[in-house]
Amino acid sequence: MKQPDFVLARRKMVQEQLVARGIKDKRVLDAMMKVPRHHFMEEGLWHQAYGDFPLPIGEGQTISQPYIVALMTEALNLKGDEKVLEIGTGSGYQAAVLAELTQQVFSIERISTMASKARKILDELGYANVLIRVSDGTHGWREEAPFAGIIVTAGAPQIPPTLVEQLEVRGRLVIPVGDEYSQTLFKVVKKEKGYKEEDLGGVRFVKLIGDHGWRADW
Repeated sequence: MKQPDFVLARRKMVQEQLVARGIKDKRVLDAMMKVPRHHFMEEGLWHQAYGDFPLPIGEGQTISQPYIVALMTEALNLKGDEKVLEIGTGSGYQAAVLAELTQQVFSIERISTMASKARKILDELGYANVLIRVSDGTHGWREEAPFAGIIVTAGAPQIPPTLVEQLEVRGRLVIPVGDEYSQTLFKVVKKEKGYKEEDLGGVRFVKLIGDHGWRADW
């Protein structure tokens, strides 16, 4: 596909996959229109880059379906000056979308080769406001807490208390929770005491591996 074709494909993706399914936040829609999703996957998959489905990115990981990226991003309710934590850098696409919407993105990836590849792509696209660390994401990034938003791009067996602790009061955590086959996407809003949950629907993600997630050998 030529570059103008990718622009048209993104416009179609935004209108038919996002707007048609109820994504309303104009800033989210503009970010999804701007970020070149095809750059975050192998060139052999570029012709499928704006399709309504996830795609493989190596190491048993995937780049999420565009609608799910938009849904999770919209649930964070970002205004532009926040500090956000992402658990699971993966291809770097979600981090790029977040970088369009907020001041600083801290992203944790447990697979070093994926972190390096994502860093290269983000640098090429000019996303200097994304910091990446190779670590167990279920522990969060304590020295940079609290965060206005935390987004987890892998399915957890339960909501990790470590991540809730690192939210500011009224901060939002968006996370898939369930078993290895299917999860429910939750929006968690931290209160002065405890938190409240909102069910955003059924999803399917790869497993969140870590001390507060699934064991690597499970």
